Amino acid sequence: MAEIKNYTLNFGPQHPAAHGVLRLVLELDGEVIQRADPHIGLLHRATEKLAESKTFIQSLPYMDRLDYVSMMSNEHAYCLAIEKLLGIEVPERAKYIRVMFSEITRLLNHLLWLGCHGMDCGAMNMLIYCFREREDLFDMYEAVSGARMHAAYFRPGGVYRDLPDVMPQYKVSKIRNAKAIAALNDNRQGSLLDFIEDFVKRFPMMVDEYETLLTDNRIWKQRTVGIGVVSPERALNLGFTGAMLRGSGFAWDLRKTQPYEVYDRMDFDIPVGVNGDTYDRYLVRIEEMRQSNRIIQQCVDWLRKNPGPVITDNHKVAPPSRVDMKSSMEELIHHFKLFTEGFHVPEGEAYAAVEHPKGEFGIYLVSDGANKPYRLKIRAPGFAHLAALDEMARGHMIADAVAIIGTMDIVFGEIDR
Repeated sequence: MAEIKNYTLNFGPQHPAAHGVLRLVLELDGEVIQRADPHIGLLHRATEKLAESKTFIQSLPYMDRLDYVSMMSNEHAYCLAIEKLLGIEVPERAKYIRVMFSEITRLLNHLLWLGCHGMDCGAMNMLIYCFREREDLFDMYEAVSGARMHAAYFRPGGVYRDLPDVMPQYKVSKIRNAKAIAALNDNRQGSLLDFIEDFVKRFPMMVDEYETLLTDNRIWKQRTVGIGVVSPERALNLGFTGAMLRGSGFAWDLRKTQPYEVYDRMDFDIPVGVNGDTYDRYLVRIEEMRQSNRIIQQCVDWLRKNPGPVITDNHKVAPPSRVDMKSSMEELIHHFKLFTEGFHVPEGEAYAAVEHPKGEFGIYLVSDGANKPYRLKIRAPGFAHLAALDEMARGHMIADAVAIIGTMDIVFGEIDR
């Protein structure tokens, strides 16, 4: 009788199977995975190389397009690296705004992850529930930056502008009558901070809804419990960070271990898993959303009581106010010089990392004193996680590969760069 050999299956890169730009070559024995070989580079846009020919401020919008689900978190690390090289101090109000929007970004990320991961495993309604809350969070992005996704709101030295006093409102249209519009605008009568606070009060009940649908769901547990188990030691050796590391029981969070901005003043907990499987990582991210909600509330309370500047007054780095610019020729020249030539950064190198929703997102900058980076290197958390796909998938079924890709929460903009 002829020997039965393993066969090879191309998994992806169509979107439903592998998030669009991952080609996963699976070596199978029947339906059991013997080897999983991820092929990347299908989304490569040369962000690191492009930065060498752009001024520091021109490269900022490229950060939004790396992990295009966690836009402001990418900007945050980039700005921190530049500020470290420049040695400039960020106003306290700007720090609180940055922390608040970093946590809003964490909610945006985890909601998309939860909706897509649920759908990948067959829980179709999760996406609709999660996108309901994402709409409100995108409205917060839009209120401060004018853009729903690619905000370019964090700037070296602070943030683009202060929080608006009014929220944009829906208008009556052919689709919605006046009564429906009034209901939609009910929580938009005040400032952005009022809108955020209203969301923060409602959100824990929304998370309860997600848990009602999934946490004790028999099918969900069959798809996730014992799938993709990683021990704490192995997770460390593989370079895991974020929820992937904490899911294995290792309480490592840069917001606690290497605090930046005002995280050392925030009261929040670090959730950790026990078994290091897909189900534990789900529970960790669910609890992270609750903790982010706590941090946002603390920032709202502080921002209400403490007005002040939101960007450095060093006009070599930040543009002058429009009032100053119109009344002073010197300020006008500063404005034009900043947006044409940019600012020069002293020679040296710096690494800045943030606790990105997906793990440790780092920017390594090398400056030769010019107005653009000599070298930019991005430390993408998803790259290390994807490298462990083979180890995590071996011995599992084909359907489990989908759950394992989902539990990694990978976005290829940052992996391919």
